[in-house]
Amino acid sequence: MNIYKSAEDYLETILFLREKSGFVRSIDIANELGFSKPSVSIAMKKLRESGYIEIGDGGQVLLLPKGEEIAQKMGERHRLLTRFFISIGVCPETAENDACRIEHDLSEETFDKLREHLREEHKL
Repeated sequence: MNIYKSAEDYLETILFLREKSGFVRSIDIANELGFSKPSVSIAMKKLRESGYIEIGDGGQVLLLPKGEEIAQKMGERHRLLTRFFISIGVCPETAENDACRIEHDLSEETFDKLREHLREEHKL
């Protein structure tokens, strides 16, 4: 599935905000990412037209199945990489930032092997 990193970030942010508060609006995404409302509106339109999200009642941003799949994948990568970096002594803020950058570029094979290794080691 070919999707831009920025779209992955938006979908992941929608997932994290939904987990935190249960209800996500474009303004929540703008506030979380530090982007302008117009920029987020443009991104939401593109994600909606591509079938990743829909806008529900009251402006609620909802993940559609293919958007949910990507958001869950990126969320898992982000969480695992953040925990791993913290476990090896990286400060939480740096671990979070590095995980956000790496999660997009890491191959499926490498991520799967890292996840396997960490489970075997009972580190995460």
